Parts: sequence; structure tokens; C-alpha cells
Amino acid sequence: MQITSCGITDVGLKRGHNEDNYLINEELNLFVVADGMGGHAGGEYASAIAVNTVEEIVTSMEVDQAALGDVTDPVEVTRHKITHAVRLAGRRIFEKAKEQPEYHGMGTTVVVLLVDGGNAFVAHVGDSRIYMLRDNRIEQVTEDHSLIAEKIRHGLITPEEAKNHRMRNVITRSLGYQEDVEVDITVRAVQRGDQFLLCSDGLSGHVEDDEMEEFLLNHRPQDASRRLIELACERGGEDNITVVISRMEEV
Repeated sequence: MQITSCGITDVGLKRGHNEDNYLINEELNLFVVADGMGGHAGGEYASAIAVNTVEEIVTSMEVDQAALGDVTDPVEVTRHKITHAVRLAGRRIFEKAKEQPEYHGMGTTVVVLLVDGGNAFVAHVGDSRIYMLRDNRIEQVTEDHSLIAEKIRHGLITPEEAKNHRMRNVITRSLGYQEDVEVDITVRAVQRGDQFLLCSDGLSGHVEDDEMEEFLLNHRPQDASRRLIELACERGGEDNITVVISRMEEV
């Protein structure tokens, strides 16, 4: 497996500090983006806990044996491992917030991509996103855990109306606000040439899917990452912006 990857994070134009964190671990083929919330360094702390915990658990091959039971299929074992890593990150953030009052209310979104055994394992909580480009077409792999996404799914508003909705930043699921959290995870076989784009909503809130597609098709991951962040800043840069791109060179 050979993967070309790049990650960039930017504070944007309106925020005083960056609460996003990301990870590229090329030995594990592990990629993570987390968008923290909480202010007073709480968001940055929460997103760092998420990124570090996921890396720790995936590195150690630790699983929740009680949840795994008698399952031995390698794909299911990996799926359980990633789910365990994300849920453990949420518990750690929740516990830190209880122990240290200055971090009360902190939390984070997270998206995780692990490429293993010819499969892409995609896990997420919140409204950070993972996109996949295949055969010159981009697709959003994750489904936002947000109030607006739920309204769109139920036909209450249109995607166009959602762009300027006053509640567009309200998320319905995150790490840290409660002790445990449901993790969405999907598994897809990867092919040579596939590209994955992980991002915080600082990017997806300003850049359209077809624009992401164009950059991924026409630029190397490092140039595409940089140009996407520049575009988000040109359009207001109201939030921190993080982009991680991974391209499957050999499978």
C-alpha cells in the first residue's frame, strides 16, 4: 500500500486561536481531523485528546473485548477497534471536563480514516466530513450529525436554504458532552487512484463539493490542500480550517 498524503490547518480570519487538530500517521495509514469546541483552550484540548487517543488505540491494537465477543473476522475486529478508540476519546474528554472546571463543556467532532487490508474504514462523530473521489466523481462519505442535516434529510429545508440558516452550526452528536457516544462507521474497498479528503466545517461551510472535486482532480494533495484553505479564507474564513488529503497510489 502506497499513499500520498498532506494535511494543513489554518486559524482562519476571524478566530483568535485554532481549536482544530489533525493526524497523519503514514506507518498506520491513519488519518484524523478533529474540530474542538469550548473556548478558553478547551476546544483545542478536546480535539488533541481525540486525535491522540485514536492514534494510541490503533497503534496498540487494543479492542473492547466485551463488545467484540467471539468475533474473529479481521474486518470486524478493525471496525470494533476504531469504534472503541473514538468512544474512549469521548470518555476521556468527558472525564477531563469533570476534573478541571475550566474545561467544562468542551467537546470535539472527529473523523477517522484507516486504510488497512485493502479497505478504508471511515468513522465519525459530528459535522466534520470525509469525502471520497473515485472515477473523477466526489462523494461525501460521512453524514453530518447536525440539526440542519436532519432537517434536510426530513425534507424540511433545502440544501440551499441550509447554507445561511441561523442554526447551521448546531451539532447533534460530539465527543465529550456526554460519557458515551454512538459512532458511525463504514467500510469500503479501496482502489488505486482513490482520494480521500477529511475536513472540518471551516472548509465545507465555504467550499462546494464540485470545487473540492476540481482541486483533487487537478492538483497534488499538498497543492490541493493549500488552495482549498486559501479559497475558504477568501470567502470569509470565519472558522478554523483543516484539510487532510490522502491518495491511494498503489493498492
